[in-house]
Amino acid sequence: MTERNKNRLLDLLTQEGNNVCADCGCQDPDWASFNLGIYLCVTCAQIHRMLGAHISKVKSIRLDQWNDDQVEFMAANGNQAAKAKYELCVPASYKRPTERDCQVLREQWIRAKYERHEFMDVDKQTYLSGHKTGYLWKRLKGDSRFQSRLFVLSEEENVIKYYNKQDAKEPKAAIKLSNLNAVFVPDKIGNPNGLQISWLKEGITRNIYLYTDDGKDIVEWYNAIRHANYNRLKVAYPGSSDDELSSQLSRDFIKEGWLSKSGPRGVETYRKRWMTLDGRRLLYFQEPLEPHPRGEVFLGNKLDGYFVRDGLPPGKPEEPPNSFSLITPDREYYFSAESVEEQKSWMEALKAACDKPMYPQDKKK
Repeated sequence: MTERNKNRLLDLLTQEGNNVCADCGCQDPDWASFNLGIYLCVTCAQIHRMLGAHISKVKSIRLDQWNDDQVEFMAANGNQAAKAKYELCVPASYKRPTERDCQVLREQWIRAKYERHEFMDVDKQTYLSGHKTGYLWKRLKGDSRFQSRLFVLSEEENVIKYYNKQDAKEPKAAIKLSNLNAVFVPDKIGNPNGLQISWLKEGITRNIYLYTDDGKDIVEWYNAIRHANYNRLKVAYPGSSDDELSSQLSRDFIKEGWLSKSGPRGVETYRKRWMTLDGRRLLYFQEPLEPHPRGEVFLGNKLDGYFVRDGLPPGKPEEPPNSFSLITPDREYYFSAESVEEQKSWMEALKAACDKPMYPQDKKK
């Protein structure tokens, strides 16, 4: 590559819109699709290569050879032009993935844009219909196996329900769409298309764990849930912006992982627990895929007596390695992390939750 072409490409990277990945927003992209005219991070570039050269042709900006025509094409196009074309009609409810999101969300976003042209034709967005029926692999309650179950989503009825048998007249469960949260947990489930659905049942969190064999299908289920809830919120809060409404459609867990937890006196044996920080709720499980948590801790604001402290309070037995305390007005909780890094990460996440202002919807369950 000539020095002139290299400098031209590097200059194009500084232009507005080109300085972030066209698909996930990651800063300082080093790759490009030279037939689409867009700039990409390395992860999204790998996904583009999976599409095939008939859809996207990928090169390294700094390491590969560029001829004059390719550089001129990049100059004539760029991320903003591609966005105007390929994201013409993205639904307000659609989850636009970032660099922090899982592979299936990023891949299906990219395939929807450049392979299926979903956002150039609303008729291709089948998850906006308000109804979806299909089979999902569901983990059995009290069993490690997954079995195929028929699921039906109805926006009109505000429900997603599933049946244990194909010819069953009544569903095994019917969950209000407006009460549930859906979050991708591929590592926890052990499947790249793993999805967790959570809701409150009689004041207790209930979880079901799902996956599909096809990434497109699970992302469509996810966005069908989001769109149904978006329409409901749009009616309830007509003055709210799309950004405000979309922020309430689903929430990712702030942090998950193993901690060892002692009892309320701090002298009991520390037992390993799977912890999930979900907004202002800290849930703990004996195993990651349990249907119900063994306990939940509400995290209020620090001004009301909720805070995190390094180590254990004075007077407690000898501290285990990497220990810290979570203090609430009702009780103190004592934890031990597996490493210094995990201790620091958990303390920062819990502190951030306690530092957040309280809003009316943040009431204690």
